[in-house]
Amino acid sequence: MAQLYDQSPEILHNIFVNVESTDLANLSRTCKHFSQFIANDEFLWKLQYEARFNGLQEQVLTSSSMKQDDLEHRDDGTSYRDRVTSMVRMEKCLESSSEDEKPIRDPNALTSSFETSQNAHLEQVLKQSIDLALNSPAASTRNQDFLTGLYRNAMNTCMFLCRSSIFALAKPSIWSIGPTEDLRQLSAQLHVLCGMDLESAWPPPDEMACPHVLDEQGVNPNLFPLRFVHPYARSRVYDLRRYTDGNMWGPFMNDGSQRVDWEKVQAIMIVLAFNLRIFMERNLRPRPRGPLAASSSSSDASSSSSTSPQISTSQPASSSSSSSATPATSSARSRFRTSTTKHSAQLWDEPFQGIAKGSFVSQPLGGEEGDKIAPILHPDLDALDPYGVTGTWTRIVCFLDYNDLYSFNFESEDIPLTQERDPITTREAFRLIRLQLRVTAVEEPGEDDGKDFPVVHFQGSSKSTFMAWDPNANSRIRGTVRQTPSGAIRWTTFSIFHGEERWRSEGVQIGGLRSGRGVLGNWFDKDYDIHGPAGPTAFWKVSDDILEDKPRSFDLIHIFFPTQDNHTGQG
Repeated sequence: MAQLYDQSPEILHNIFVNVESTDLANLSRTCKHFSQFIANDEFLWKLQYEARFNGLQEQVLTSSSMKQDDLEHRDDGTSYRDRVTSMVRMEKCLESSSEDEKPIRDPNALTSSFETSQNAHLEQVLKQSIDLALNSPAASTRNQDFLTGLYRNAMNTCMFLCRSSIFALAKPSIWSIGPTEDLRQLSAQLHVLCGMDLESAWPPPDEMACPHVLDEQGVNPNLFPLRFVHPYARSRVYDLRRYTDGNMWGPFMNDGSQRVDWEKVQAIMIVLAFNLRIFMERNLRPRPRGPLAASSSSSDASSSSSTSPQISTSQPASSSSSSSATPATSSARSRFRTSTTKHSAQLWDEPFQGIAKGSFVSQPLGGEEGDKIAPILHPDLDALDPYGVTGTWTRIVCFLDYNDLYSFNFESEDIPLTQERDPITTREAFRLIRLQLRVTAVEEPGEDDGKDFPVVHFQGSSKSTFMAWDPNANSRIRGTVRQTPSGAIRWTTFSIFHGEERWRSEGVQIGGLRSGRGVLGNWFDKDYDIHGPAGPTAFWKVSDDILEDKPRSFDLIHIFFPTQDNHTGQG
């Protein structure tokens, strides 16, 4: 009877390709022949890596058609064998149910101190997760599914995604701060790539007046991190001391290098995530029918008028605070969750979705009688644009009442720049805006830009989706997209009212080029007024098309939030 080790190298190769990566090590220990064969078969390791993580399992690859350097190393010079081995270690670490094994100790660093070894492995897991997320192919969800399965675990969320300084401020007894600045930045970056949704489904709006007011007894912060952290994130975002020339008033480091400060981006995302979820749950909540409808409407109106803050005219938009929701039965709550989930901003809510290079998928616009797609004005410029600017975008903007912003920053005693301001529980205003952008010029990168991509200029319009009368949300807009020296994609916009620039924003693209996730950043006065106002903003692309303007309201759900039916799962 033929034995496995008697088979030809070609047959063994084809068999071992279908063996789980975690089992190859055990298989190599069975005999010297298998150990040498597995260790020296670089093409096997390449197929193992790419079949599992890059979605290339169905592609037909032959070693004769590839150079030896391609077989042995990835683009970063790491051998595929080392890469698979490291990924298996990371997977075992994240799959472990014991906190003592997170992060695992490096067996090759036995001469190092225990703390140094722990930090090294925390860094290794974070870097590998980020690398895997950023190098996901747009046509496959393999990497996304792999990472989602690992980081849906509350223990992993706590130990890897919540190691930035902002979590330690909120609950130092629960979330320990990363021991170095680099580790805190890596943890924040991984959280941003993961997305907004770090916790279980929220209670319906009628169960608590404001979700940040929690009875902490019996509540596990690991299951509800955003509701414990967002007052501290809000404090950072609205602390005007943090807006400096060194960081260009955006989500960058303070040294003028244009490197992304991921802890700033994380704080921006947490604030926007909190407000977006409240907005979606309250504004898309099904209205009761029958006799309850009238009382519900009057209750909502009364609540709205009593809770709406008075916004100063110096704000970028007029305020309209979310109203308190009316009571609902358990069955209504169930229907509510189903309806809002279907129309949620999925690219921000689903873990690791929409961050791959080229993961943006254009959605069809229109659907109503009279809808007309505007003609392409500059196809030659669009062809030169690597960022995919031309099209329809959704933007969200949050801001405090200016009186609250001023009081928070200037009416308390002076504190050192290194000291955090107190957390803020003051509610914010929220605006949902439609952008229509067109490329107007493409030029070579400047001295302070990255050299891989050109600088693209654009112009367009900015319009409120719900409040056509809102003078601060309706404007002309212009801006630029460029690569920074560190490789980040930087977006700068100017809002123009009656021919005069008023607001400016600085943001950074999340994920790869033309990613579906979009941009996170800060808006502020275009003259860099140290007294504000300023706040967080995000925008992401919806469609390559632009609708011609006509006097009607737009269907927010179908245009700006892709449904499950339209979503392709790419990224």
